[in-house]
Amino acid sequence: MLLRAIVIWLLLAVLAVATAGLRTGFITPRIGEGWGHIVGTVILCIVIFFVAWLSIGWIYPAGARDAQHIGILWVLMTLAFEFLAGHYVFGNSWEKLLADYNVVRGRIWVLVLITTYFAPRLALLLRGR
Repeated sequence: MLLRAIVIWLLLAVLAVATAGLRTGFITPRIGEGWGHIVGTVILCIVIFFVAWLSIGWIYPAGARDAQHIGILWVLMTLAFEFLAGHYVFGNSWEKLLADYNVVRGRIWVLVLITTYFAPRLALLLRGR
C-alpha cells in the first residue's frame, strides 16, 4: 500500500507542475495574478481529489485509518517537494514560497494541503469501502 501511495503522489507532483504551467502560461495572463492563483489552486484541488478517487482502489488501504495515513504522507511529501524543490531546484526564495500561505492576501494554497490530506479518506468513503 505504501509504495502504491508514493507512486500516486509522484503522479500528483507531475500534475501539480503541469497545472502550475497552465496557470502561469494561460490562466494568469488572461485574468491576472490574484485570480490566476485562485483558479489554479481550485483546479489543482479538483485534480488531486479526482486522482485519489480513481486510484484509491489500486492503493488499497485497509480502511479509513490507512487512508488517513496516506493523506498525511501525501501532505508531508508535498511540503517537502514544495519547499526543497521549490527553493533548491526552481530557485524560489523562502519568502516567495511562504507567501503562498498568506490567506489574508488572497493566497489560498493551503487548500491544496487540506485537499491532499482529506482526498484519500473521502475517496475511500465515496468508493464504498
